[in-house]
Amino acid sequence: MPDAKIAPLEQHTDALVQLVLRLCRASSLALAFSALILSTSVPVNANTGCCFLGGDEVEEAVEEEIEEEVADQVEDETEDTVEDTVEDTVEETIEDNIEQEIEANIEDDVQASVEESIEAGVEDSVESGVESAVEDSVEQVVESGVEDAVESSVEGAVEESVEQVVETTVEDSVEGSVEDSVEQVVENSVEDSVESDVEDSVEVAVEDSVEDAVEAGVEDSVEVAVESQVEQRVESSVEGSVEEEVATTIEDRLESEIDEILDEIENKFEVNEDRIQTAQWLVMAEPEAFEELADKGYLFDNVTDLPGMGLRLAEVAAPSTFEISEVRQGVVDVVGSGRADVDLNHFYTAGSPIEHTVEGIPPRNAVPFPADVDELDLRIGMIDSQVDTSHPALTHSRIEAQSFVRSGADLPAFHGTAIASIIAASGSDYQGLAPHAELFAAGVFEEDKERGEVASTVSLVRALDWLVTAGVDVVNISLAGPPNRLLETALNRASERGVLILAAAGNGGPVAKPMYPAAYPSVVAVTAVDTAGRAFRLANRGDYLDIAAPGVGMLHARAGGGYATSSGTSFAVPFATTAAARLRQLQPGVNVLDSLYRSAEDLGPPGRDDIYGYGLLRPLPVITSGR
Repeated sequence: MPDAKIAPLEQHTDALVQLVLRLCRASSLALAFSALILSTSVPVNANTGCCFLGGDEVEEAVEEEIEEEVADQVEDETEDTVEDTVEDTVEETIEDNIEQEIEANIEDDVQASVEESIEAGVEDSVESGVESAVEDSVEQVVESGVEDAVESSVEGAVEESVEQVVETTVEDSVEGSVEDSVEQVVENSVEDSVESDVEDSVEVAVEDSVEDAVEAGVEDSVEVAVESQVEQRVESSVEGSVEEEVATTIEDRLESEIDEILDEIENKFEVNEDRIQTAQWLVMAEPEAFEELADKGYLFDNVTDLPGMGLRLAEVAAPSTFEISEVRQGVVDVVGSGRADVDLNHFYTAGSPIEHTVEGIPPRNAVPFPADVDELDLRIGMIDSQVDTSHPALTHSRIEAQSFVRSGADLPAFHGTAIASIIAASGSDYQGLAPHAELFAAGVFEEDKERGEVASTVSLVRALDWLVTAGVDVVNISLAGPPNRLLETALNRASERGVLILAAAGNGGPVAKPMYPAAYPSVVAVTAVDTAGRAFRLANRGDYLDIAAPGVGMLHARAGGGYATSSGTSFAVPFATTAAARLRQLQPGVNVLDSLYRSAEDLGPPGRDDIYGYGLLRPLPVITSGR
């Protein structure tokens, strides 16, 4: 607001007119008085008082007095009038500039900002639109919810928007533009002494008037704009919620369709009679699910409880023409998705190890382990073939063995004996990596005339449950084969109970498909290298590989007596298994895999790769408070 001392311009104009009239009257009186004096006849030689003045002197005295009085009065009136006129002129100039700046800057900036925000929201909303059913649902929800949401949201949004607009736009634009304009007018119209006073008055007047004007004018326009913007946001939010529900429904349908497609592919391509037990299917679930299936008339030939994993396994005879996808869907229809696993009884092999005629490398020479491993009572499980515990290298070893194959089957022992000797041999002429370890050996292989040494899904799952119940820290699996739903679930259950599982990557060659169980996320995949760090030529490759260990030309015990030299990823697993079991005992609670991967020697391309994983196993000494 303008300062109170500044009067309107019309009042000062009237005062100036009155001043001029008074001056005119005074001048007229002076002239009349002078004429009167001059017209009086005075004798030339008349005697006059000493104080009598001549006509010219009187006239001069009167004129001087009148001029002084007029000059003083004119000066006073002029100063007041000029000062008031300047202040009025400055005030009018400031008001004009303020109005122009506010209209040109504040309104345009606010309107442009709001329009841009609204246009961006509208374009995104229109372009993304939903189907007609979604739009109907959105409109109904918006009509009932927008008004309340807008009323509660607009007040806060308007206040924040107005404060931001006023503080940023008015201060920057008005202060910059008005100050420049005022300075130019004041400098051209007012003396230096008046300039400082005018600036102080202008700043106060501008701040008060601008705040009032902008808050009154902008608040209305912003409120309308924000209401529209909030409505758009609420509509978008509701649309997003509905879209998420629709997307979830679509994803569920897609997953169901994908499962069906995978089942068809499995039936057509993966049901290799050389890899399955024909005319049989398996179901594994918690006991409650089996009770529900029994109520619906399902009958099971052989049922095995798996207490270590809290599951039950059933074998079901089926005609040779059955479709596993149909069976699986029937079970799911009864117990629900995710409560039961249905699959075929797949076969697995230990691979065909390459035997050498030359003497190989003793395991303790292949990877130097810290000396503390000799004194540790490690608890290690292994799933393999039978172990010849009568071998001189194993007679004093702590090995508990159990078989999980069919009664009366031929039981091979070559591979299991070799792996057991690398881990826990304690002979006078041959020592394993951990001679004091307690080894739990689960025999799952049997001799098949057509397929050779094979292990079934049933034997693997039962063996794994036994090892979990025995309380082992790690499990060594030196076999490979196709994926299986029951096996994957069993491995996950074991991992959830704190058991670390390591498996051979496979001996299918560089271009072979991933082999299981090594390719499952819950399993550590181990590949083989020779003494020079070169990859085993028949080792599988892929992004599922985790770590490499010696597995070429390894010396091991032979079932029946003596020693042999073999190569393969199976012979590399015991090194990683022993290293993991050692860390589990020395550093309980520590992430064992992180320690193994960090200490590994990087081979091949920098970082993890498809040939060596994280690199070559390098067990490091561990400092503990008890040692």
